[in-house]
Amino acid sequence: MKASMSRQRRSLLVVMRWAFIATLAAVLGGCVDMDGAADYVGLCCGSGSAPAPRPRLVQVFIASMRKGESGAAAQNASVDGTHFALATLTLPPSHQSGAIETPNWGSATAEKHIVLAGERQLDGDEFRAELASHISGRIGVNRDVLVFVHGFNNSFEEARMRTAQIAADSRFGGVPVLFTWPSKNELFGYESDKDSAMASRDALEELLEQVAATPGIGKVHILAHSMGGWLAMEALRQASLAGHRDLEGHLGEVMLANPDIDMDVFATQMARITPAKVTVFATANDRALSLSSAIAQSRKRVGAIDPAKPEDKAQLEALGAKVYDLSAFSDGFIDHGAYAAAPDVLHAIGAQMAAPRAAETNTVSIIDASGYSDKPAN
Repeated sequence: MKASMSRQRRSLLVVMRWAFIATLAAVLGGCVDMDGAADYVGLCCGSGSAPAPRPRLVQVFIASMRKGESGAAAQNASVDGTHFALATLTLPPSHQSGAIETPNWGSATAEKHIVLAGERQLDGDEFRAELASHISGRIGVNRDVLVFVHGFNNSFEEARMRTAQIAADSRFGGVPVLFTWPSKNELFGYESDKDSAMASRDALEELLEQVAATPGIGKVHILAHSMGGWLAMEALRQASLAGHRDLEGHLGEVMLANPDIDMDVFATQMARITPAKVTVFATANDRALSLSSAIAQSRKRVGAIDPAKPEDKAQLEALGAKVYDLSAFSDGFIDHGAYAAAPDVLHAIGAQMAAPRAAETNTVSIIDASGYSDKPAN
């Protein structure tokens, strides 16, 4: 009996050995399509080269006050409240930090350009549920959300691509959210855009409060550019007046890139949201803000101060804001978008958001059948 069982075991081992050899021969000789085998096709088929790099996926949540995404609809306000979506974009393998790769002519391709791979429209409940799902399972600062608010003269498509580019290039480990408001996307549409930004304050305030209430969330960071800086500060001021000064402890970094805000207005906003962590990225030679100042009858804009002048820097620091000088970085003649185009600045933005918080280092957001909870990671 024992001898019979021994023979059976030996026979089984022989069969298993030959099956393994046959499978290995098939993989090495024919490059069969198996899970994981695709990455080794170049090696097993004799080319000797590494697999070609692939486009990088970035998912962006969108809260839009625009009527639509293109044409006249993108320039006009929604009549039925905020529209929500979840977009998937790809960055090309050759993507350069700070760049938005778009074609000079013809159609965009994933190999060379930033492209929209897909987008799903959501209602308010779906938006909140999807956001919570994306946060679930993340640990520490990766539970954070970055809300990007674009500025004057921005199309929907540009704002969507810029959000993905900033999230990727700053190495943000959390979840990016774009808040987009109806811009005319015209150089001489300043006054119209200012009215649209003013009409979007309530929607942004509501979004920030909803995001902050997401189960398991860490901090809500805000990066706002130009006129979007004024809009973001107004939304935070309104939230403070409503009793949500620090978004129930979830307000993180408030980063204002070349903010188009009157100095006196900024002082009143800061008084309401202090002790928020506000950083102003300023450029002394910002020609776009020089135009804004002229329209505002020469009243100084916060983003156009000269950080190299001690008195200018001290004026903002006295209000509780940190100052980062962008004057050494140029994005062209206008010098209004260096915050997103200069790799060093993007790394500084990312570093601010990624700074470890000792109390949350091992905190993980977990979803289960009974709801959400924050638990220490094992």
